[in-house]
Amino acid sequence: MSYSGPLLISELQAAYRSGAVSVAELVETLLARIAAWNDPAVWIALVSPDDLRARARALDRQAARNAPLFGIPFAVKDNIDVAGMATTAACPAFAYMPDAGAPVVERLIAAGAVLVGKTNLDQFATGLVGTRSPHGTPRNPFGAGLIPGGSSSGSAVAVAAGLASFALGTDTAGSGRVPAAFNNIVGLKPTRGLLSTRGVVPACRSLDCVSIFALTAGDAAAVLEAAAAFDEDDPYARHGQEIGLPPASFRFGVLAADERDFFGDGDYARLYAQSLVTLGSLGGSAVEVPFAPFRRAASLLYSGPWLAERLQATEALLARDALALLPVTRSIIERGRGFSALDAFRAQYELMALRRAVEPIWRRVDVLALPTAGTIHTRDAVAAEPLARNVELGLYTNFVNLLDLAAIAVPAGFRRDGAPFGLSLIAPAFADRALAALAQRFQEATALPLGARA
Repeated sequence: MSYSGPLLISELQAAYRSGAVSVAELVETLLARIAAWNDPAVWIALVSPDDLRARARALDRQAARNAPLFGIPFAVKDNIDVAGMATTAACPAFAYMPDAGAPVVERLIAAGAVLVGKTNLDQFATGLVGTRSPHGTPRNPFGAGLIPGGSSSGSAVAVAAGLASFALGTDTAGSGRVPAAFNNIVGLKPTRGLLSTRGVVPACRSLDCVSIFALTAGDAAAVLEAAAAFDEDDPYARHGQEIGLPPASFRFGVLAADERDFFGDGDYARLYAQSLVTLGSLGGSAVEVPFAPFRRAASLLYSGPWLAERLQATEALLARDALALLPVTRSIIERGRGFSALDAFRAQYELMALRRAVEPIWRRVDVLALPTAGTIHTRDAVAAEPLARNVELGLYTNFVNLLDLAAIAVPAGFRRDGAPFGLSLIAPAFADRALAALAQRFQEATALPLGARA
């Protein structure tokens, strides 16, 4: 028996409990879907069919099926360690075999999840476009000429195309949110330190997060519950008090009309305005907030000394074989050599001043509601101006980790040509579960199709 529905966690769990489908049958469905999708650029490595079937048989033999993610298929971005599989960060010359899987992956497997494979990415997670990989560019399900978004391109496409229920990505500058918006799925970027980053190839280690892609915010929250744990061996792991949102009414910050930059995309402008109306129908009250401090913080990420931090993971490879990196990746990372320790301190001082500048905003609003990206680009546009187009995509995402915020990207409609638009809900650190709950309410109100299979 095959499984024809969307890979929603709750629906799969119900199907398993009722006996309507077995894990072994679902695995056969997945293998057929991956073959039919026929895009090798989604994956860097797949778990072998024999190993997938063995994992399914082992789960089907279990009498107790109450593990939180029993039989749920997932994918992992290939800058995160998986036991028995090489980690490449989309750079074959960098590849290594890890001694163990990353704790976040091991927790998901222990919760009953079924690993399908490791996904493609912008090399060394450097980019928001999804076109910077020697393995090719994953096909955007909503238009072959559109970029899939990066750097977690393969993870987002795998979920949108129905090849996995959820996928892990990473998010330093927006890599867990921009691909979600461009593929009509949810991208949850948790508070820094909530999910262990041990076993993750660093982009900017002080800012990196493991992120979650799913069809719904509810599914993303379920994965977060299974994956989250304080990791004493991760120096960036954190404890924190969970923050809620008002249950009946809330205040959401919006961009003033003269600060809404959609790079000439009238449909994205219309969809953003429409999304704010939907939030209002859920009990929200719109409050205009100044975007200038957030914009300035965003600019620090690729124009400041955090570029130097990107050298940490690649310095040895650059010294040994600089040509192993793609030219665009190498040019971005090499710019990090131009910053001094004095530059780093000055940027830290400015960042702390910006954090203080936005504090009054959080006394006026409970959540920010921003476009996830101001527009979606074509592959040709990115090829013509790769750096400029990438910078545009980070306008509404780059500041989030620098300002220590939590965020979730949620589908919010389609342009007239069918390209998806995403809304980002952003709040202070440790508001992750409250953001997911609000995003789930938003999805239920909009009743949009899930992913691309519909």
